[in-house]
Amino acid sequence: MREEPRPSLLGHPVCFFPLAVLWMELVYRAFCVDGFWSRGLLFLTLFSLPVGLICGLLCCFWSQTFNRVAARLLMALLTAWFLLQAVYHTIFRTVFSLSLVSMASEALGFYWRDALRGAWRGLPLILLLLVPMVLLCIYLHRDPDALEDQAGWPLLLGCTGWAMAFQLLGGGLTYQLPSNGMQSIREIYRESFDPSVIAANFGLTATLRLDITQMLFGLEQPRQTQPSPAPVTDPEPDAEPDPEPVKPYNILDIDFDKLMSEETDELLLEMHAFFRDREPTKTNAYTGMFAGKNLIFLTGEGFWRYAVHETYTPTLYKLSHEGFVFENFYNPLWWKSTTDGEYAACTSLIPSGAVRSFKTSGGNSMPFCLGNQMKKLGYPTTAWHNHTWDYYNRDVSHPNMGYEYSGLGHGLEVKPSWPESDLEMMEVVVPQLLAGEQPFHAYFMTVSGHMNYNFRDNAMSGKHYDDVADLDMSTEAKAYIACNMELDLALQYLLEELEKAGELENTVICLSGDHYPYGMDPATWTELAGQELDPNFEIYHSTLILWSGDMKEPVVVDKPCESLDILPTLSNLFGLEYDSRLLMGQDILSDAPGLVIFSNKSFLTELGRYNSKTDKFTPNEGVEVPEGYVSEVYREVKDLFRHSVNILEQDYYGKLGF
Repeated sequence: MREEPRPSLLGHPVCFFPLAVLWMELVYRAFCVDGFWSRGLLFLTLFSLPVGLICGLLCCFWSQTFNRVAARLLMALLTAWFLLQAVYHTIFRTVFSLSLVSMASEALGFYWRDALRGAWRGLPLILLLLVPMVLLCIYLHRDPDALEDQAGWPLLLGCTGWAMAFQLLGGGLTYQLPSNGMQSIREIYRESFDPSVIAANFGLTATLRLDITQMLFGLEQPRQTQPSPAPVTDPEPDAEPDPEPVKPYNILDIDFDKLMSEETDELLLEMHAFFRDREPTKTNAYTGMFAGKNLIFLTGEGFWRYAVHETYTPTLYKLSHEGFVFENFYNPLWWKSTTDGEYAACTSLIPSGAVRSFKTSGGNSMPFCLGNQMKKLGYPTTAWHNHTWDYYNRDVSHPNMGYEYSGLGHGLEVKPSWPESDLEMMEVVVPQLLAGEQPFHAYFMTVSGHMNYNFRDNAMSGKHYDDVADLDMSTEAKAYIACNMELDLALQYLLEELEKAGELENTVICLSGDHYPYGMDPATWTELAGQELDPNFEIYHSTLILWSGDMKEPVVVDKPCESLDILPTLSNLFGLEYDSRLLMGQDILSDAPGLVIFSNKSFLTELGRYNSKTDKFTPNEGVEVPEGYVSEVYREVKDLFRHSVNILEQDYYGKLGF
């Protein structure tokens, strides 16, 4: 009797694996990427098929046993990568990159519940991603003789040839496809690495490949995108400034021309020319306004404008309405969330997507950080964090910024919990500050506002459960307000102790968040805001507190600004010696036009907003946009991204002699 042929896995592994990878790519795209039907669909297909073909071939070379093991192992690894991305996106609304691996291992002990909740919220996506793995397991179980044949040369050459053809076609099209807006496909693919943008344009398997490539070899260096204007060598002051500033511009005496004449490295030559020719910010009526005062600078964990409530967080409300009032302040989310948000605010540098910027900066010269600046003036400078002392390598980065740094388990004793109490930290630290030498500068990284926002896993939310019980809100929204009440009490205690010591009018308080509360359900953002928020821009709209005890009335500023602008603004207010050309942000109170930069190179100005996901600029209502304006600003944004990373990688401040 004629033997019936065994059923095969869609004919062969070299058919199954490409279809499996493509399936998972399309499922992820449908759930996690805005705009399913776009050019990214073409590149996703072209770049995922070679991965599937190679995986399929690797299941055909060996004995039957090894082929079956290879098929299970490769499918498990592919599935794990997609599942990791699915859960990560559910929690953080972005893409996981390999540079986060060590951070993830540090955080796992604290955030495993968040991962489980993310998996539960993304269950439909997860189940669909598991389909290929389940089908493979069923097939191998039902057919013990499957995958017994070894690949011959025709199959090997044919699959390799098709894999190379698809890869070369995809790579070639990155050069050839025209751009209808600011970003070219080539730029996205070869000159920058924003995991979310890469995944949206090329898929997750291409993201992994490009992630490995940039970690091993770096990115392709683009040519300078901005023509060099006339150098600013001897700027003239404005006629009759009122009041007359000590100097016309916030610049230092750096002889870039001499540096260029002595330099042979092309990248450093380009950097010298860029910073020499960059327009500095002018001094103004606020220059030196806070000179000689105490400075307390805080980065608030998860602090967002909707944590400010007249009834439940009255101190935050007072400080945000009685000092400088920045109506258009934005707090972008960078690639490595808290540590990158803190880095941007403390250094006025755009973080790198490839490395932990704060950790890397720990070996560099960082002359413009407030700790180093204030220390030069004779201030005692301390930094404090009420969570683990060396978490995110703050034991490396913060002393390098000029601080005597203490954290939980090393110089700061507060009750361990999750999260820890900001109020307890202030109760320990403030008496030390007031008993010591003055004026002083202290920096705080808080933790009470950390997710998860519920009353079971968040000790600070649980502490204030009764205080928010009457709020007509969801549990998550109430828990977010509740944990920020601890930050509010910490600031209330700070103000009370400053007043008792007679230092309230001699103290400046600055507070911004590290990022918006990304761990929330998007419905809770809508609930807190009272309206649906644009996920590309308005989700980042936040509050910057900049308050001094001697300010008699608020100063309202409506210029667009962001966390990168904090350091130069404070430097100008305190009359510090700094060079505005060497920072990526700008003094908000200067006459420089406002610019807000986001991690995917979207930007926002007084004239409108550019969305890099759609590659479109939307003017503000009633505004006329000059010809060439958008491309000019986009070139500036690209240059700031590039040279900010170069400052970090080249230790550029050190090379300037600081």
